[in-house]
Amino acid sequence: MHARKIGAAAATALAVLAARDLIQKKHALLRNFPVIGHARYLLESIGPELRQYVVTSNEEERPFSRDQRSWIYASAKEENNYFGFGTEVDVEHVQGHAYVKQRTFAGALPDAHDPQAPLPSAKVLGGPRGRAKAFRPASVVNVSAMSFGSLSGAAITALNKGAALAGTMHNTGEGGLSPYHRNGGDLVLQIGTAYFGCRNEDGSFNLDKLKDVVAGAPVKAIEIKLSQGAKPGLGGMLPGAKVTPEIARIRGIPVGKDCASPSRHTAFSDVDSMLDFVELLATETGLPVGVKSAVGEMGFWQELATLMARGDRGVDFVTVDGGEGGTGAAPLIFTDSVSLPFRMGFSRVYGTFAELGLTDELTFIGSGKLGLPENAAVAFALGADMINVAREAMLSIGCIQSQKCHTDTCPTGIATQNPWLARGLDPSSKATRAAVYLRTLRKELTKVSAAVGVAHPALITADDIEIMNGDYEARTLAGVYGYKDGWGQLGPHLADEITALLTTNPTTAPRPAL
Repeated sequence: MHARKIGAAAATALAVLAARDLIQKKHALLRNFPVIGHARYLLESIGPELRQYVVTSNEEERPFSRDQRSWIYASAKEENNYFGFGTEVDVEHVQGHAYVKQRTFAGALPDAHDPQAPLPSAKVLGGPRGRAKAFRPASVVNVSAMSFGSLSGAAITALNKGAALAGTMHNTGEGGLSPYHRNGGDLVLQIGTAYFGCRNEDGSFNLDKLKDVVAGAPVKAIEIKLSQGAKPGLGGMLPGAKVTPEIARIRGIPVGKDCASPSRHTAFSDVDSMLDFVELLATETGLPVGVKSAVGEMGFWQELATLMARGDRGVDFVTVDGGEGGTGAAPLIFTDSVSLPFRMGFSRVYGTFAELGLTDELTFIGSGKLGLPENAAVAFALGADMINVAREAMLSIGCIQSQKCHTDTCPTGIATQNPWLARGLDPSSKATRAAVYLRTLRKELTKVSAAVGVAHPALITADDIEIMNGDYEARTLAGVYGYKDGWGQLGPHLADEITALLTTNPTTAPRPAL
């Protein structure tokens, strides 16, 4: 009898659903195929999961393949991150694949197996321009810009604690410096076009508020964001419904009101006035100041390098973001087709400064899917001095690549402000995983450097890596990207200094916290 009642209730529900489908006019599919048409929408909704776990091979899925995610997960958990039985990459036919050329002999090298081994930057950030608070970054791998608001407070807390444990820096993102950024990690304060945290009521920049923010937190450098790989040249809109009292307080905006971020800065209008702004911030705070940008037209970079060649003004670092960057939600056209990919964009920017002999005068930072050893090695060979990792850091604290960052329904509590979802992320345990991942990536870079016969990844050159071009031809990075002799390499004094720092007396190098 009970089973009959259940069956009758189910049949009634299906009949009601069928009647509704036949009457409604929104979906033609459901009018033509009532009830069973819903299967299409169900399959569409779980499509990413089906592709991720069932359909695609270990090397096919994007933006991160199953093998890449597995390496990050295993590294973060201190599990075996080796792979057995050879490569799944079709090594002779995959166009664009990078191959590192090992050397048979080498001089003194640091211990490539010590997970706590220091791997500082080869350059002193702010040193060439004599900034009062110039310093040598303790890690060449750092956490990239991701704002509180885009990520949950629990996620920001985990990343900041992880950065502190690994001895890396943590970029605040343009959303302002939140309480969640104050968990021990050194900070790079990012200033975006809306000047969150250091703005007047009309949205213009406020220097005094910036100085207050810097004075009250472990800020090591300031980064002016011109654009980012996910949405270059595009402003943002934070709907009033998402402007909670907490976010309003951190960003310096009214509670419950829409907040539009302009696509361009209002504190300066060209390269000349931008350099005046950079020097103002550096003078008033003593901190190194740089810019972050995706790469589009090259006139901006050419003018920047030309003005810096005079020697009186300049940025201390340049963060080049690849168009494949993706932590920020954006329209599909911007995600897929606006701004150059990292390798092409970075090589053009680097070459612009190299033509004028300026590459030792500033630090080059790369971002855009560089949290994997192969991509990172290529970035260093092209001339990067440090790299920033974003999505890979998210993966290390539990991201499953569900690609729901823009919906506020992130199932792992990372890219959401939903309290119920965010509570599932334990900041303490995830901080440890983030730290282990960051240290592991540094160790892998040390191993790759040792294979090439050099003490530091910044000493890998554009001739040490080849790129497959067609089925049976390969060209060096230098050849692919038009590098001249010496491009992508440190000056002799910088090369000797970092080699001595890591091999002659490695105890003098800054060591990450345990």
